[in-house]
Amino acid sequence: MRKVRAIPRKGKEPYFSFYKMLGFYPDRIELYHEALTHRSSSIRSKSGKWVNNERLEFLGDAILDAIVADILYKKFENKKEGFLTSTRSRIVQRETLNKIAIEIGIDKIITSSTRNLAHNTNIYGDALEALIGAIYLDGGFTNAKEFIKNNILNKVENKELFYDSKTILQEIVYNENSKQKIRYKLISEEGPDHNKSFTMALLIGNKQVSLGVGKTKKAAEQEAAMQAIKRLQNK
Repeated sequence: MRKVRAIPRKGKEPYFSFYKMLGFYPDRIELYHEALTHRSSSIRSKSGKWVNNERLEFLGDAILDAIVADILYKKFENKKEGFLTSTRSRIVQRETLNKIAIEIGIDKIITSSTRNLAHNTNIYGDALEALIGAIYLDGGFTNAKEFIKNNILNKVENKELFYDSKTILQEIVYNENSKQKIRYKLISEEGPDHNKSFTMALLIGNKQVSLGVGKTKKAAEQEAAMQAIKRLQNK
């Protein structure tokens, strides 16, 4: 990562704002302003071109895919292409990026003239990809990789924002063998109505793979799917 450098006396606040989000001071701060400018608030450059974050979003999307693929390839040395593809898809999907963008505060500083932003949440995920593009152009591959690891991969792995183990398991199993089906079976239901506990079995084909316990059937299914994922990853 880049070393901390001296900050210009004039216009300190934008640098400090980006530092809190990025973990380093930007060199080309105009890239970050561009990354956070939605097309509805496009600005005209000195050359007469309208500037917004669409080009940086295109670049950031490609950089994000490449870095996540690089990390997964090295982390899961014995996994097949299907597993790697489905895992990457879950990490870079729009719902995940939207939530992470809000978590790191992009929703508070994005420039947009679009009405009802709450109903246009993809704007935030798009801006996150544009921000990655800006980081890559400003600080290179290493800085972009560090940002993605800290702000996307770690959050997904720690389940701070999003983790749908049933869907992930479905994608893994489908990529391994599209003919296999996943089923969930209620094993037991215990406790009074206000404090139930459910145990669900997960079966792939006719084989029971794991058990999950939860306060609801859905929660127990998610736990069973998570345990199944762990077993499949350790094959």
